[in-house]
Amino acid sequence: MRRIAIAAAATVSVVVLLFSYRTSTDSSPVATGRTQPSRTASPPTTAAGAATTGDGTFTGDAADTRYGPVQVRITIAGGRITAADAIEYPQESGRDVRINSEAVPELNQETLQAQTARIDTVSGATYTSEGYQQSLQSAIDQAHR
Repeated sequence: MRRIAIAAAATVSVVVLLFSYRTSTDSSPVATGRTQPSRTASPPTTAAGAATTGDGTFTGDAADTRYGPVQVRITIAGGRITAADAIEYPQESGRDVRINSEAVPELNQETLQAQTARIDTVSGATYTSEGYQQSLQSAIDQAHR
């Protein structure tokens, strides 16, 4: 009887863990609406009038995370991301500062290497990483308008 109870408890635990697992493939952005995206350069247009990737600086929508908003600004030159900076990220506590002082530069560098919002999350900074990816995708989308 004891083995059955242990097996049932283990099964329930595994099922709960599986349903609570969040993957990084969740592409539903969460915008705060508090800040307006900015664009410092207009994208060039083709002869047909369709917008192409424009050079300039683009600020993504702020993405809400459990610990606060994350917002990314990118600079595009020659169709490539040449700079990526998190301009807003959680800094309320000493723990936030400690974690993000290492995570944000890593995310910025990863963006320059990947040239996309499909970047790896930083271990220990999952919420900041997910917010960064969402805001980065928003900035990239603006560049393609």
